[in-house]
Amino acid sequence: MDAAETPRTGPSFRLRLAAASPWPRRRIVGEAVLTPVLSGIAGILGTTETGSLVQGGALTLFVAALSLARRALPASVLLAASALAGTFLGTFALLVCAGWSAGSRIERPARALAAFTAGFVLHLVVGVATAPDEDLGLSAPATVVLAGAPFLVLAVTPGFAARYRAQRHALLDALRRHNTQLVREQAMVARQARLLERQRIAQDMHDSLGHQLALIAVHTGALEVDPELNSRQREAVGVLREASRSAMRELREAVGILRNDTETSGPGPEGAGSLSNRAPASVDELVASSRTAGATVELQRSGTQRPLSPAVDRAAYRIAQEGLTNAHKHAPGAPITVALRYEPDSLVVEVANGPVPAGAPAAPPAISGGQGLTGLRERARLVGGMVHTGLTPGGGFRLAGVLPYTGGERQPPPDGATSVAGDDYFRGQIGGALASDGGGVLERDVPHKEFTTIMSRKKNAALGCAATAVVLAVGVGALLVWGVSKLIDEVEKGVIPASVYESARVGEAEADLRGKFPEGGSLLTEGVEKQGPPLPDDAACEHFVDDDKDIVYRFCFRDGKLASKVSYTYSP
Repeated sequence: MDAAETPRTGPSFRLRLAAASPWPRRRIVGEAVLTPVLSGIAGILGTTETGSLVQGGALTLFVAALSLARRALPASVLLAASALAGTFLGTFALLVCAGWSAGSRIERPARALAAFTAGFVLHLVVGVATAPDEDLGLSAPATVVLAGAPFLVLAVTPGFAARYRAQRHALLDALRRHNTQLVREQAMVARQARLLERQRIAQDMHDSLGHQLALIAVHTGALEVDPELNSRQREAVGVLREASRSAMRELREAVGILRNDTETSGPGPEGAGSLSNRAPASVDELVASSRTAGATVELQRSGTQRPLSPAVDRAAYRIAQEGLTNAHKHAPGAPITVALRYEPDSLVVEVANGPVPAGAPAAPPAISGGQGLTGLRERARLVGGMVHTGLTPGGGFRLAGVLPYTGGERQPPPDGATSVAGDDYFRGQIGGALASDGGGVLERDVPHKEFTTIMSRKKNAALGCAATAVVLAVGVGALLVWGVSKLIDEVEKGVIPASVYESARVGEAEADLRGKFPEGGSLLTEGVEKQGPPLPDDAACEHFVDDDKDIVYRFCFRDGKLASKVSYTYSP
């Protein structure tokens, strides 16, 4: 019946006691305070009640042992405390603690009900068996109420409160576990959807852009060897061919990133796991290509060159590339300055161009999607940097990026949290398919059978406890009201006013006097005849108590008439 027991093959008594240790520090402190309090109350009141110091000391030790074992053996301690509470008044505090432990640690409702029922019966039987002889004149219902009501208040009420608290904590733990599982599954759904979309984009890029760039490379290669071209034209065609080949390499790199969901370094095949210095070399290539195309480009470097993380290396290259591209498109013929400044904590990449020279031919309308600078700002933000753009005092344009040396990888949220998309994103994903690919994203068991079972069980248990608590409260209240009314009736049966005693005359008919007396006997007059004068022989006497003073009125009848009446004081 104990919580520590397991069905059929439970551990031995010694193992069950050992299972409760080692105790945490908080429990050691609590037991060190609670055990002396419980045993001290029981010992002091037990010594006062029995008048024996030996019995009080033995009771103190026994209560201390039960207090320490109440968590490992909740049902056994509840039964022992119920029996003790029926015998010794000082063990009421132990009964409260035993009821609390039994309510929270006996898991099965049937076992808990059996333990509390057995404790109630044991408390009632022991209480009646050890009651004084003069207290046994009550009726059976009154005896049950007076002996059982303390058990309901001291044991059952704390047991219900502890059981509700334990079930509430178990429900909250289940909610936390399943919420964590749901967050993990949402993160898996988001990653799966992202991978599918990246693969689709990579496939589209490979099929469309790859084909077009391959055609450009083939035709420029054929045009470069055309004997009708002069040297300058052949050099320009070579620049176009190298640009198409570079674009092909970058396209393959982007497609690889999208398909594998891995980070690579700047232009080139370098892996993501190491730091890189490819940005300076790549910027040199960009500057050389621009000079070959006829632009005036100056490259400046300052500071001590430091290795960059892959994401920062790639961002630096993209900033220089975007700055040069914008200068060529919007200010053809203007001088361009590219600067790489290695500051103590960050790399500054700056591309500035002057105003368009006077008399320069008008540039054709630029083809632009308007997303270049927006993409640069987002790329810099992801590595912990920023991008600034604006006009220069001379009428030119300046693009500058500030990038930390070790940025680039997203840090996981603190405390193991997982960042996922909004709820609307997952409604079309979970258990279904993406509209673009027609395939399932993630198979899930919806709803969670285990969670549904726990919720249903805990909900039913909570409702059952609440209903039982209400019924118990109403029942205890009704029993207390009934018990008080019965006690008042018992008192009224043994009380008469002084006027009844004074109006009675010796020789008066017994029937006339009994009409003035209350009906039946009363516990209030039990034993009062021992404190008065000796009873007369061959007479039936009735004793009553004054309703205001500690005075007993005795009426003795013989042969149907009042033979004598006596009044005397008594000590209740």
